[in-house]
Amino acid sequence: MAKELDPREEYAALVRAAAARLELEQGFGLESARLPAFAAPAEAPAPPAAARPAPGTPARGATRPARPAAKPPRPAAAPVALPPRHVASTPLPPVQAAEFAAPESTVNLFDAKNYDFPIPDGLSKSEQLGFFAKTIANCKLCRLHEGRTQVVFGVGNPDADLMFVGEAPGHDEDVQGEPFVGRAGQLLTKIIEAMGFRRSDVYIGNVNKCRPPNNRAPLPDEMDACRPFLLRQIDIIQPKVLCLLGATAVRGLLQSKESITRIRGQFIRWRGILVMPTFHPAYLLRNPAEKRAVWEDVQKVRDVVLGKLVV
Repeated sequence: MAKELDPREEYAALVRAAAARLELEQGFGLESARLPAFAAPAEAPAPPAAARPAPGTPARGATRPARPAAKPPRPAAAPVALPPRHVASTPLPPVQAAEFAAPESTVNLFDAKNYDFPIPDGLSKSEQLGFFAKTIANCKLCRLHEGRTQVVFGVGNPDADLMFVGEAPGHDEDVQGEPFVGRAGQLLTKIIEAMGFRRSDVYIGNVNKCRPPNNRAPLPDEMDACRPFLLRQIDIIQPKVLCLLGATAVRGLLQSKESITRIRGQFIRWRGILVMPTFHPAYLLRNPAEKRAVWEDVQKVRDVVLGKLVV
């Protein structure tokens, strides 16, 4: 005979789940779950100095009846200590990923441009990435090298299961040599932390390694020139999931003209890797209402990385 669940345990589990959800959503920057602040009641205006007494009001100097003593304030309730949080390990139902066929010219990573980046054998992933970064540090294959401060290669864990790909460096990234360090990068960091990871747990890169003038989107020929670099990074890291941030990242990596609003939130299987397109953090800064959609997308990504969702 099945054991009946204690209502108190069921209630505690619901409280823990709600607390975990609120903590993640607030860390991500969503405001919808927060209670509105209550305004203090306005003070009543003081009566005019020469106002006449109302009928029935005792004359000045008359003895007023004593007011009853105020009730003592109710003691504040002690905070309730929640039980330790428990994350369910039961995998979620499988999700079907769409198939994406790469164009014939990209089946071999470097055939299109005859790129050749020999990396010595026997190096770790970190050493391979370091060697590769030095190899392309003086790249002049497209016009973007004319205005850059430096090549912004990528940053993060070389053994990461999750890799984020944006479009190109901005001003702050060009100066510091690291992707996603400006306002959009700070929001991306919050997204990563809301997923339960640290920035150092994932790998972050861009389709283009050099800053376009005035932070414009990279042009098609500029993305074509830099795409083999990104493909080689992916080949070294071998992430389980790629999260593409924005339409330019989708066009630059997948060479697809699909609208980001149409394909975001759906897993795509590309070259044996699961790809999740979603909105760019810079877009979220201009359109905060879309944070909810991105939060839904990255929860799927998190569950796949943790093995809770099978695709």
